[in-house]
Amino acid sequence: MDHHRQFLAFLQTRVESRAAAEDILQSAFVKGLERGGEVRDEENVVAWFYRILRNAVIDHYRHRASNERAMEGWGKEFASHEAPPEELKHEICACILGLLDTLKPEYRDALQTIDLDEGSLNDLAARAGITSGNAAVRVHRAREALRKQVRVVCGSCAEHGCLDCRCKTAGSEGCHSENT
Repeated sequence: MDHHRQFLAFLQTRVESRAAAEDILQSAFVKGLERGGEVRDEENVVAWFYRILRNAVIDHYRHRASNERAMEGWGKEFASHEAPPEELKHEICACILGLLDTLKPEYRDALQTIDLDEGSLNDLAARAGITSGNAAVRVHRAREALRKQVRVVCGSCAEHGCLDCRCKTAGSEGCHSENT
């Protein structure tokens, strides 16, 4: 603990912020306490702890890189998203709007903001008080949840398309298509 300032300074020069350095240092202290029995008598404890800190910095960047790759993958979904032609917007099955009410409120709000209001991930993030990366994940999960609900309610129409929509949520026995 006598070297706390030096440890923190060592980390601050290697990571993006003081907050990240402090988090890494706290985790390293815990690891040091857990692994303290590994220190040999002739080994310098401070040098041993610097090795723990170096490994913690490496782990920090590995974890950060894997998170960035995941966010990038989810972000590609939005980059390739094209808005449907205006005439198709009115032909979207009416049951979709009813199914939105069956989703968790944060999923419903995400789909409303991004897909129906044609807002951006930054709009959703600001409204929900989350990062744009978390907004991308939320929209991805919301779309998956809606997809599952459509399969439950619309059956084969979810796969083949509704030609004559009379979904359960619209008050009938379900969708009817040429494939059913």
